[in-house]
Amino acid sequence: MDRTREGAFTATVEGISMSEWTDAIVGDRMTVDNQFTDRVAASRFSSQEWGLIMTATEFEIENADDSENARIVADTSSLPAIMPELENVRSQVAAMGGAPGGAGGSGGSGGGLVDSIKGALGLGGSGGSDGPSDEELDAAERLVQEYADELQAHLEEVGKWEQVRVAYQE
Repeated sequence: MDRTREGAFTATVEGISMSEWTDAIVGDRMTVDNQFTDRVAASRFSSQEWGLIMTATEFEIENADDSENARIVADTSSLPAIMPELENVRSQVAAMGGAPGGAGGSGGSGGGLVDSIKGALGLGGSGGSDGPSDEELDAAERLVQEYADELQAHLEEVGKWEQVRVAYQE
């Protein structure tokens, strides 16, 4: 049924390689980013942590050759490598006095900076974990896939999904 339309879309996106399909939707990603800020704020991740998570995430289109079942999926295979860096982001925020629920201006012993230095030296914190847990990794993966779903819904809404799906295949 859509075979004739696919040819028309192919002509419009001719010259866009598979790796460039994401470049073609930069504006759409910015729109979804803005719409997604509430979800990030309600999650366990700060906006800085979310930015780090997104830099380690690539998007692919699964079943791109099947217009009925094609969907954007998040390739999160690089996330485990960057998850320990989330602790560094948290330590830096805490060292600048931005830790939620912190002691205010009471100038306690240790603190974010000392903990950050200990962490960098491999000494760890007292009673802390060895970085983000599997639960945290799962939460990041779920949130990234929610973002991918939101991105696809947006592309469908603005009439770009078929064009992007076909461009991905080339």
